[in-house]
Amino acid sequence: MFISDCRREFYDVIVSQRVLLLVASDVDALCACKILQALFQCDHVQYTLVPVSGWQELETAFLEHKDQFKYFVLINCGANVDLLEILQPEEDTFFFVCDSHRPINVVNVYNDTQVKLLVKQDDDLDVPTYDDIFRDEEDEEEDSENESDGLEPSEKRRRFEEDVIERTMKRRQRREWEARRREILFDYEQYEYHGTSSAMVMFDLAWIMSKDLNDMLWWAIVGLTDQWVQDKITQMKYVTDIGILQRHVSRHNHRNEDEENSLSIDCMRIAFEYDLRLALYQHWSLYESLCNTSYTSASLKLWSVQGQKRLQEFLADMGLPLRQVKQKFNSMDMSLKENLREMIEESANKFGMKDLRIQTFSIHFGFKNKFSASDIVYATVSLMENIEKEGPETTNFIKALDSLSRGNLDKLHQGLDLAKKQLRAIQQTVASCICTNLVISQGPFLYCSLMEGTPDVKLFSKPVSLCLLSKYLLKSFVCSTKNKRCKLLPLVMAAPMDVERGTVIMVGIPPETESSDKKNFFGRAFEKAADSTNSRTLHNHFDMSIIELKTEDRSKFLDALISLLS
Repeated sequence: MFISDCRREFYDVIVSQRVLLLVASDVDALCACKILQALFQCDHVQYTLVPVSGWQELETAFLEHKDQFKYFVLINCGANVDLLEILQPEEDTFFFVCDSHRPINVVNVYNDTQVKLLVKQDDDLDVPTYDDIFRDEEDEEEDSENESDGLEPSEKRRRFEEDVIERTMKRRQRREWEARRREILFDYEQYEYHGTSSAMVMFDLAWIMSKDLNDMLWWAIVGLTDQWVQDKITQMKYVTDIGILQRHVSRHNHRNEDEENSLSIDCMRIAFEYDLRLALYQHWSLYESLCNTSYTSASLKLWSVQGQKRLQEFLADMGLPLRQVKQKFNSMDMSLKENLREMIEESANKFGMKDLRIQTFSIHFGFKNKFSASDIVYATVSLMENIEKEGPETTNFIKALDSLSRGNLDKLHQGLDLAKKQLRAIQQTVASCICTNLVISQGPFLYCSLMEGTPDVKLFSKPVSLCLLSKYLLKSFVCSTKNKRCKLLPLVMAAPMDVERGTVIMVGIPPETESSDKKNFFGRAFEKAADSTNSRTLHNHFDMSIIELKTEDRSKFLDALISLLS
């Protein structure tokens, strides 16, 4: 059931209860969790936080805690499946689901008692109507025998014939209704996509309750930027949501310039700006950032000798000396940095990079530390998917969550260092895949598989890193191929998951086109291909388009996928 008043139907209900928070492993979920934790702290709400990275962990966490808790808050998980069927809860258990995954399962939408959905109502949800999906079981077997006991034989026969015709009509109507229901559900559930960021939904709640702080606003910005960095939403949706947040930023960070305290506002200041679409450039060298940002790398084709020449020409066109470009951004000459954005943008237009400037926000902590929202996203993802083992599984989640607080700048800087390694690894893998022609056209989609023993292959056994790699690879492939048909194809990417268990992780990415609506059909296609071939697959991720598969079942699974999508 959709909640129309978040404060009354959600927050006021749980504020006096013990609550279990189940939080998915993505940056938007972490940001939504931080906002909710801050609200809970204001009102002294007792809660327990459990990170969940997939359906199995969600079920385990529920089973472990269902006796102590009656109120469960699920962040970025649970909306796109029938929760009650999966978890089989008692009738006095309530679930509040704040999830950006779409489409939302229809049983969750029409359950009025136990499942409450915290969803922005202006998202185009297109949920089928109740009568199209659910039908009250009517007792079709009407006992007409008793009525006809005292009738003449001819009258009896006529009544019997009418009864048979009526039953036949009812059965036919039911078959037609079921066929229409299957069709409606197929159309509704065919594509997977994302709605408004969960962090923005939680910030709205804080704002309605007049408890919104600058920190919460920053987390909402990071949640939205995570959706943009990971290509989960359209450019139109991103710009619209940026506009909404910009009004809040003006409200929270407004100071007259002539006031003495114009610089030090509580040592934290958020600013809207048109920034360069270059990853981590303020914490790296400009040269490294240009080489390791997917947009510039793909546009200049940096994996080729010709591409490297174009990069030198690009830098020469801006009039930037190599010595300046290759040193840390902070150490560059002030005279160069002042007009840097304009210089880069002017030259980028000549080299066909017309979208190098994007609308975003930056944050200043005091006078020294400045970060853009995408810097925080890259750092948090890297901390969360760090492959160096340091204690239990949840350590990375807690570190990533902590790095979002302004008191933990050391963890944030550690995340930025890991993010640079991750971006380098992605770019090198993209270059080797394209140079060795590992991307193959399979007919209805492109396919690429990383072999065991490839450098950094362990990093790509993690879902977010593999998705980033797949998106960067598809972007680069579209720029490098001369085949017009291949430019319009989606990509399926596989990487070794667990060598001992003999599994691979596979992800499907929609086509890289200007007008792309970011809707992904691979979730349903993977399910059907696995069912038709009895492949041993594990659909454990909250994103349906990511699956785990036994290595020896891979070829029959791909054959089924090809015939299904042809």
